[in-house]
Amino acid sequence: MTVVTKEQRRLKRRRRVRAKVRGSATRPRVSVFRSNQGLFAQVIDDDSGTTLASVQWTEDGLRDLKPAEQAAEAGKRLAQRAKDAGIERAVFDRGGYQYHGRVKALAEGIREGGLAL
Repeated sequence: MTVVTKEQRRLKRRRRVRAKVRGSATRPRVSVFRSNQGLFAQVIDDDSGTTLASVQWTEDGLRDLKPAEQAAEAGKRLAQRAKDAGIERAVFDRGGYQYHGRVKALAEGIREGGLAL
């Protein structure tokens, strides 16, 4: 019997989500990576394979916040950077994580920042 780790289960969910979610130049994909310490998020154009905007928890002003507050503020920053790059709409790729807690706070922060998901 093989043992399937938690990370392997998440990657299987991630592949399942990515089969359905694709970003384009007009509506790029917001990709999320959640570590034990913080969040990383990128706005990606899958057609050209380029990152248009990104945010990470190690930036000034984010490191000292509580996890949910950190995610919401990161979402607002990412939305502002995406709007500066000329992006108004995007699709949300939760990366195999549950839409709950920090991932949900990030998505709500992006919406509060003015980016339509």
